[in-house]
Amino acid sequence: MSLPRIMVAPNGARRGKADHPALPVTIPEIVACAAACHAEGAGGIHAHVRDADGRHVLDAGLYRELIAELTRQVPGMAIQITTEAVGRYIPAEQRALVAELQPAMVSVALREITAEPDAGLTRAFFHDCDAAGIAVQHILYDASEVDRLAELIEDGTIPGETPQLLHVLGRYSEGQVSSPADLDAPLSRQRALGLQADWAVCAFGPAETDCLLAALEQGGKARIGFENNLFHADGRRAASNAERVAELVSRMDQVRR
Repeated sequence: MSLPRIMVAPNGARRGKADHPALPVTIPEIVACAAACHAEGAGGIHAHVRDADGRHVLDAGLYRELIAELTRQVPGMAIQITTEAVGRYIPAEQRALVAELQPAMVSVALREITAEPDAGLTRAFFHDCDAAGIAVQHILYDASEVDRLAELIEDGTIPGETPQLLHVLGRYSEGQVSSPADLDAPLSRQRALGLQADWAVCAFGPAETDCLLAALEQGGKARIGFENNLFHADGRRAASNAERVAELVSRMDQVRR
């Protein structure tokens, strides 16, 4: 399954209602948000689930419920779950979620899953996903992680010829504010290494839209939403995730492709 051109990330693991009242936390809220974003042009959702206290959890039961509701109410939308650790989960728990749930799509931070000391377990995880037809998107935070991914593909740890990637722009920049220039280094490494990838970008701060347009112009795809940014390009706070999707779509005619 290929990445959609636009994937919305409506909540993430860290933000809550105190950050934005329209940030979806419950399953009904996430489904309603997904439907609104789909109507504006998002082809997929990067989904996090929360427990009764609003905390990020890797819970197969909650994910099953969410996936069932999304499939029923927004049938045309691709659904990607996350294995994000947020300092709470270890690789064994991340692998266990995927093994139990068998999702169509999952995002996996390379630095998190390879924290497993037994390289054989990491290799088995990726090969099991490949055999099950699970599309794994590898989350990369800098150019050095592009090199690491290429090494793992070369040594057979990660199978497949066209990996899915997400370049996270500006995660460790001052003030966590991204710039389109942040794409230069990881994309240059990707191309220098000859990685024929299905790749996307996410970014932080008011330049999110410009960063995503830069990625689209270079042949990539976009992940947008309140997980990473609450603001429009002009600095106004967005009223909803759907507004963020709408702004990106409204400017996509600028993309020279």
